[in-house]
Amino acid sequence: MTQVRVDVPGAEYTVSIGRGDVHSVGERLRALTTAKIAALVTDQTVGDRYALVVDTSLARQGFEVVSFTVPPGETSKNWSVAGELLESFAAHGLGRDSVVVALGGGVVGDLAGFVAATYLRGVDFYQVPTTLLAMVDSSVGGKTAVDLSAGKNLAGAFKQPLGVLVDPAVLDTLPEPEWQSGMAEVAKSAILDAGDFLEWIEANSAALVEHQPAAVEEAIRRSIEFKAGVVARDEKEEGPRECLNYGHTLGHALEKVLGYGTITHGSAVAEGIRFAARVAVQCAGALKAFAKRQDKLLDALGLEPIRRHVQPMEVLAAMRGDKKAREGAIRFVLASAPGEWRCEPVDDIIISQHLEAWAATKLARPAEDGEGE
Repeated sequence: MTQVRVDVPGAEYTVSIGRGDVHSVGERLRALTTAKIAALVTDQTVGDRYALVVDTSLARQGFEVVSFTVPPGETSKNWSVAGELLESFAAHGLGRDSVVVALGGGVVGDLAGFVAATYLRGVDFYQVPTTLLAMVDSSVGGKTAVDLSAGKNLAGAFKQPLGVLVDPAVLDTLPEPEWQSGMAEVAKSAILDAGDFLEWIEANSAALVEHQPAAVEEAIRRSIEFKAGVVARDEKEEGPRECLNYGHTLGHALEKVLGYGTITHGSAVAEGIRFAARVAVQCAGALKAFAKRQDKLLDALGLEPIRRHVQPMEVLAAMRGDKKAREGAIRFVLASAPGEWRCEPVDDIIISQHLEAWAATKLARPAEDGEGE
């Protein structure tokens, strides 16, 4: 078992990584809390596979388990579902001596964490991520949120978990699109890391595509260590943590314009990385070779460019509603070299020019007959 410490001042916790550890959720959680009731939040897909395992583990440690199941997918991460969970918590008499256990991917983790942060002005919660994306990104750092009609993650709170349990074995049943979605966040971390992560992932891309366990666990560990280091320096996204939004300015806009759940979050982020890399060439002094290097990495990990046509002005409008915007200015994380980045406003004219060029490419138009989506 590998452990990564997340040293957020006043809310330190550990991310445990170990195959088969999903069977010991109760034991790990009992070491962290005296809570009597565990509110297990999951979705229908994950629940069918792992809810009984986790429920049994929790019960063995004396927890009274109350389970809540939501529909799978991004469409569950909204104000209405959050409200239903809050009402259900109250109806079951959950108190401040209860703990919320999030069992699922990024949607479940964000939703359950948001509800835990707001119920009774805050109750403890514990993360058990079951997707690669959630393991390497959303379960670590304390960001919780739901989507609003105006945009993604626009209602949220910072709420650090008691801990995070990562079991790479649960990825054996992960659908390929979800696997690739997580790989986009791994690639993002590698590009932003000032160490040798980028060289490592380039050398091991084939092993990751083949889901080789040793490579997968190493990628998970490196990604979590990178994010833990960033979060420890900046919990509330007031400085260095902004780098974690690399690829998300265009990515979030695409998710909104195309419809939440239409494409995976990782696919949107990968497209956003490709786009931001080109903006960085013009605005941040990045070399074209660095943009091409990022393209090559994403291609090697199976993250193909999105083959959907969207109107540039519609995407631009969606970007203006992004939570990273300041005083109406659209802001991008721009990477000029591995581990070197800055977050700054980019003029609408420049963005529009890049959007027009992006939309005009063959890969940005609908797939032609004979081309797969």
